[in-house]
Amino acid sequence: MDFRSTVERAQRLGELHAGHRPLVLPTVWDAWSARTAAAAGFAALTVGSHPLADSRGAEDHEGQTFEEVLAAVRPIVAAVDVPVSVDLESGYGQTPADLIAGLVEAGGVGLNVEDTLHAEGGRLRSTEEHAAYVAGLRAAADDAGVPVWINGRTDLFLHAEKPADVLDEAIERLLALERAGADSLYPVRIQDDDDLLTAVIGAVGVPVNSTAHPVRHDLERFRRLGVGRISYGPLLQFALADAMKTMIAPWAP
Repeated sequence: MDFRSTVERAQRLGELHAGHRPLVLPTVWDAWSARTAAAAGFAALTVGSHPLADSRGAEDHEGQTFEEVLAAVRPIVAAVDVPVSVDLESGYGQTPADLIAGLVEAGGVGLNVEDTLHAEGGRLRSTEEHAAYVAGLRAAADDAGVPVWINGRTDLFLHAEKPADVLDEAIERLLALERAGADSLYPVRIQDDDDLLTAVIGAVGVPVNSTAHPVRHDLERFRRLGVGRISYGPLLQFALADAMKTMIAPWAP
């Protein structure tokens, strides 16, 4: 993909976030799933790290190299005419400048970046450390001339025994990401808790991303709560696996 097309897709992704509440980005993992989602009418997509890894026989949590991920992303981007964001986990050990350069070269125009450092035994970046990394991404995207959409993710709720106990710390972390230049914020694992979602949404000034199951969750509920963006994580792929097993089970020996 040429640079001008990448910039145009990035601009389009920003416009879509401004025009939809919430913006739903189906999580895809190959050219087929991307084409299928685009044909269903979705105007933007995201590549999920977990389903991408599963589709390639690899482990999630940076079980692939950055180069391997980019090699998988290129044909996905080329298969559709809509903006594609990419879950880049915690950055694959790349500097912010190298992460942005690789993403843009592959045609990606948005990214997730989380605070769990898988290469360091699952250590969580500190609030300041994660914000500094996001600030580096913002600066690198600006230098590259591409308005990459940065979805700043925290796994603080995911690691907490009682998610409500870390609400204040999570909000502090998310606000630091917002100040650092994140365009949206992604507090993982509170999609079923109305109170926590409402508290986070009310505390920040940019769209909040929530994970959703395409069958078990209700879009109108997320809209009512004020969620600004929805992705499926691995849940779409899980749902399709369940449906496939149901369909083919009568044919099994």
